[in-house]
Amino acid sequence: MRITIKAKPSSYEERVDPPSPGGFSEIGKDYFTVWVKEPPVHGLANKAIIKALADYFKTSPSRIRIVSGYTSRQKVVEIL
Repeated sequence: MRITIKAKPSSYEERVDPPSPGGFSEIGKDYFTVWVKEPPVHGLANKAIIKALADYFKTSPSRIRIVSGYTSRQKVVEIL
């Protein structure tokens, strides 16, 4: 399964918000939003994003990989 995420590095909390069919601020957003505490340097935020998604989907981090957007805030992630 491939999902699109929007990364929020250097946050005060770690959490994953699923896409919503509609909302007050972003109507019809079709991506997951992932907040992580790590800064976006040397791949630390990407590792934290993979760990947060693994916890959210209750799978191993080795089954998750970033397909595109490694240096961007918008990423495509594959979950095996």
